Amino acid sequence: MTYPFDAELAPWVPMLPILDLRDPAAAREVGRAIAAQLPQPDLTGLAVLDRTVPGPAGAPAVPVRIYTPQPAAAPAPAVLHLHGGGFVLGDLALEHADAAAFATGIGAVVIAVDYRLAPEEPFPAALEDCYAVLCWLAGNTDELGVDPTRLGVYGRSAGGGIAAGLTLLTRDRGGPRLAMQYLDVPMLDDQLDSVSMRAYVDTPIWNRPNAELGWAYYLGDDVKPGDPSVSPYAAPARAEDLAGLPPAFVSSCQFDPVRDEGMHYAQRLAQAGVPTEAHLYPATFHGSALVTEAAVSRRMQQDAVAAFRRML
Repeated sequence: MTYPFDAELAPWVPMLPILDLRDPAAAREVGRAIAAQLPQPDLTGLAVLDRTVPGPAGAPAVPVRIYTPQPAAAPAPAVLHLHGGGFVLGDLALEHADAAAFATGIGAVVIAVDYRLAPEEPFPAALEDCYAVLCWLAGNTDELGVDPTRLGVYGRSAGGGIAAGLTLLTRDRGGPRLAMQYLDVPMLDDQLDSVSMRAYVDTPIWNRPNAELGWAYYLGDDVKPGDPSVSPYAAPARAEDLAGLPPAFVSSCQFDPVRDEGMHYAQRLAQAGVPTEAHLYPATFHGSALVTEAAVSRRMQQDAVAAFRRML
């Protein structure tokens, strides 16, 4: 199909990398290539530390990257940052610039999580890694200079789906209290039956064929996408009760297969009494924020920083 993309985005579309999840190893190479080509962030005024924190019981430690504004103005808010990548690719390098920008723009300690990836480690590995890091964060707020009443979670794409699942899991386990959730073009629904998911089979970077594979890898060999037994912690669109979740900001792109599931989830959050703000960015696509100089990309980044400032 031909799409009426934003005039600043359209010239970049032919130059964007082609992501094909049929070969996870090759897809990861594409992800690393994307990360290598992104502008390096200005880390002035930030202390950046790579370390590991205890993982779930019986699982490996979880690598994290901690961005702390300097001089430290404790106690600061904190944001758990969950990268995208279709559940299959992505690492601390992929969204290094965004995590640094959030730390600087919000004045928050940002903890980026290098969660385990499918298909080698299907659900619930990634989610449990993120929950373990959240619990570690909540238990070490004094050391980190963090206000325990101002903890938020941000996730993009697959990370957005994991972030939504994390809020459900944390609520149901009585875990650390989250003050907000930011779901950026989130992958929420394994059933793949929305209008946008059926329509966008050839959009740049992310499309229905990739979504089908991403969900199949994430759910593993024993549970197929669309099966009634899929856990709502894996596919939050399946959750029946959204009451009691933290205030939410949900962003969606117009020409994106996950557009409708994100907008519907935002509507359901509001219906459940959760303070919710939703933004649909016109003429954009999943991953269009890679074109960092486009006005709409800058607006998306500014909206995110403003939302964190309001909600934390």
